[in-house]
Amino acid sequence: MLIVSGPIDGSDHHRVGHPERPTRIDAVMVGIDNLHLGSDLQVVRGQPADRAQLTRVHSTSYLDELAAFCQEGGGDLDPDTYATIDSWSAARLAAGAGLAAIDALRRQNDGVGFVAARPPGHHALRDRAMGFCLLNNVAVAAAALVADGERVLIVDWDVHHGNGTQEIFWNDPDVLYVSTHQWPLYPGSGTAREIGGTHAMGQTVNLPLPPGATGDVVRRAIDEVALPVIDSFAPTWVLVSAGFDAHRADPMADLALSSGDFADLARVVAGFAPGPGRIVLFLEGGYDLMALQTSVAATLGALLGASYEAEDPTSGGVGTEMVNQAKAERATAVRGAGDLVVPPGSLL
Repeated sequence: MLIVSGPIDGSDHHRVGHPERPTRIDAVMVGIDNLHLGSDLQVVRGQPADRAQLTRVHSTSYLDELAAFCQEGGGDLDPDTYATIDSWSAARLAAGAGLAAIDALRRQNDGVGFVAARPPGHHALRDRAMGFCLLNNVAVAAAALVADGERVLIVDWDVHHGNGTQEIFWNDPDVLYVSTHQWPLYPGSGTAREIGGTHAMGQTVNLPLPPGATGDVVRRAIDEVALPVIDSFAPTWVLVSAGFDAHRADPMADLALSSGDFADLARVVAGFAPGPGRIVLFLEGGYDLMALQTSVAATLGALLGASYEAEDPTSGGVGTEMVNQAKAERATAVRGAGDLVVPPGSLL
């Protein structure tokens, strides 16, 4: 069973010419349609996230400022990030979509959740929008689960480091954050030396990769660096910041993954969940529409055991040396954990 949650069309938040556009949701839905799931597909439209749900991860002053900014007509929040008069309601719906997917999975006690909503979220800080993101959708869902006594693993395979998610859970012992991302690249955070705060030391795992890295390198980084930490953490839920801009066709970055690599990653990550009905994927990046369509189909097809067409997984690219370096740098940081490493640009 696939639970698809979100506004689905995403058209209320839109600026002509911006790469984070409504047609991304169209591509996602075509990819899902191509799986021909029939009665195994359930589409739910959640309620907008409310104040209490949002203030678990965002400051009240930021929420007030963003709502007022949108009500006054919107504009540019930074050189990359915009808001319109409709963006506040769209962002609250996107944040609520993850909560709806979790509720649906709990009722079914089975299945996979996919949040097909925009704007994306993983760059949104506690008190600032950035990187196309207004509210941190995956963080809102993770915080709700933690409030219910769950232990949450967030795997972020977007090509950009999820600095907002990392900042929000930097010192939370009930959340483990694992990120694979191109380095160097926007937003400039995500080194292997960033390992978490004093109450969550070691529970941030960054796996930076060089331009040209292929799927086998990504999987090796997860197996060799992240897997021991994940096993020790023993999550009760797995949330995925599923950006597909690490695809080799994407115009925003330079990793070399294929749709087949995302299928492989999905199978690996699904193995971290303690049982069925405990994994939700959140759409983050992905700006080449055909790559987005095929990668979503391959990812969800792999998780559901559905028939799908995908490119072959990739191998033989650069990155092995950087994986080794990340492993060494992380080990050094853990040993010297008394000297807390603060992520660049964070207010921690």
